[in-house]
Parts: sequence; structure tokens; C-alpha cells
Amino acid sequence: MYSRLARPAVLDIRPYEPGKPLEEVRRELGLRDLVKLASNENPLGPSPLAVAAVRRAAGEIHRYPDPVCHRLTLALAERLEVEPSWIICGNGADDLIRLAAEAFLDPGDEAVFADPSFITYRYAVQLMNARSVAVPLEGFTLDLGRMAEAVSPRTKLIFVCNPNNPTGTAVGRAALERLLERLPEGVLVVLDEAYREYVADPDYPDGLDYVRRGYPVLVLRTFSKIHALAGLRIGYGVAAPELIGVLRRPRQPFPVNVLAQEAALASLEDAAHLARGRENNDAGKEFLYRSLEERGIAYVPTQANFLLVRVDDSRAAFQSLLRRGVIVRPADAFGLSDFLRVTIGLPAENRRFVEALAEGG
Repeated sequence: MYSRLARPAVLDIRPYEPGKPLEEVRRELGLRDLVKLASNENPLGPSPLAVAAVRRAAGEIHRYPDPVCHRLTLALAERLEVEPSWIICGNGADDLIRLAAEAFLDPGDEAVFADPSFITYRYAVQLMNARSVAVPLEGFTLDLGRMAEAVSPRTKLIFVCNPNNPTGTAVGRAALERLLERLPEGVLVVLDEAYREYVADPDYPDGLDYVRRGYPVLVLRTFSKIHALAGLRIGYGVAAPELIGVLRRPRQPFPVNVLAQEAALASLEDAAHLARGRENNDAGKEFLYRSLEERGIAYVPTQANFLLVRVDDSRAAFQSLLRRGVIVRPADAFGLSDFLRVTIGLPAENRRFVEALAEGG
């Protein structure tokens, strides 16, 4: 009955397949000693300042949260050197992706994104009965030239994931600027920078530069990755005040909970913790590169906190690693059936993955 009542656009959505939770694997396989490298989480965990802030705020959870995240918005504005009116906070960056689709896409409109890329773009577009225009990667990197060519009179949005999930590659300044210069009026670029804090490439563009210069860009950032607040769900967008005003209209009245706001504020103050996150990621990345090369295993160099590792069969390799207590993400869900997506973990976790892979992954 309910399938008949549901909108066809909803039934066409394939449910999101997250990385396997630790508790689920413990129940299924009876394993206790597990390593989770499936969901691009920060293995160091959150800043102690953020944990302390959550404890202090726990006694206030009977109150509704600040609907506009006033204090967090002011703190972000100061650090980013923009006006508070340029910032919107949301229930993770995913929330803001959906807001952009709800605000700008009518049935029959088009949105362009890379394939493969972050799956939420496609979900958000489908939900609005709009048309997804998926542009294949060039190798493992976004082909912004072909994405520009895919723009039609019906195009409203272009999603650019930089660095790209699931490939970890990033586009440089020149490529992004060529895309922006080619776009006709009326097309908004949603520039998803969820992994920006991990990027080492000096040619990586800062999306805020283009917002300041007046380009039609909405920059998305998150506290889920290097800030390690994925369980609290909080992200933010930066754009021209008029665009932010449009995005505020369809959003929920209280999108960001009390604990998330307090944890994010505290995490912004802990620069040392963020530095440790980058250092751990850089060291882990070099270890994995070296270890995989020694074993003749191919991989895709990354600018994020995960990398693609080539295997014969991603599902078979995933199951083999799972039996050895290592949880990774099979990339067949992204159309990459001969790759695993592996989060860069703590040193012992990275070693455990390499050893398990060599044993039979």
C-alpha cells in the first residue's frame, strides 16, 4: 500500500549503504578485536575540549538549540574573515546539499556532478524530481571541462567534490577557475570541501576566494572529518548573503543540536588537536603508500584521509578482510568493483590492514 502512495522519485532512490558499524560486525561474526577503516572518520577522536563542552552542555538538552547557531557563526566568521551573514550551519554538510536541491531544483531541472562522487548529490537531485547529469572522471579526477560542457539551459546546480569522495583526488586552481569562467548566468556551483584540511597540494584552491570575488559558489565544510564530530552531525556553508538567505527558507527550524554547537565551538579552539590529525594522516598515508608498493599493490594517491586500493574483487576482498577483523568499504557501490576505499587510521590500524590484505584480502 505505502509503495503505491509514495512518490516515484522516492522509490527510485537506492538507500545509502554506510560503512559497517562495529557493533553490527560484532553481532554477525562474533569478533571483538576490530579495526574500522570504512567511513573516513578521524581515528584520533574528537578534541578533549569538545568532549568537555558536550559534558557541560548535557544538562541543557531539554532546551531547544539556537536556531541560527549564533555563537558558532560568529566564531566561524572571525576565523574565515567573512561576515556572519555569509554563513549557514546545518545538520552535517549533507543537510546543506539537500537544502541547495530543495531551494533551486524544480522537476525537470538538471544538476551536474562527477561519477563516481559523493552519493548524496544524486539522492538530493532525485528527491526533487530533477535530472542528474553524471560526468565520468578523467582517470580518477574530476573532469571539470566535461562537466562545463554538460551544462544545458536546464542546469541549475553543479556539485564539485574537492577532494573527491571516493577517489581522494583534487582539482587545482586553474581547472576550477576555467569552470567558473565558462558557466552561464543562473548556475550555482556547490563546492564541497569536506576533506580540505587534509590536502597537501599547494595548488589546491580555497573556495572562499571565489565567494569573495563574487562567483556563484556555495562552499560546504564539515566538522565530521578532521574535527572528528561525525556522530554529532554538524557542517556549514559559506556564500553570498543573498544565497544564504534563500537556503534558510526551506531548512528545519532547529537544524543543529545543542551538543553539536558546543562541541564545534570548542573544537575550533583546539588547533593542536587538528595539527595532530593532519600529522597522523600524513604519516599513515606515507606508510600505506610504502607498504602497498612493497607488496606490488596498486593504489590511487590521495589528498584526503582515505585512499583507493586495487584488488581483484572488492566484495570478495571486503569479506576476507572482515573475517580478519578489518572493516573497509568495498568500492563497487561507487562503480569501482576492483577497489577498496580504506580510511587512513592509527599506525597499528594501518599495519593491521596491510597484514590482513597480504594474508588474503
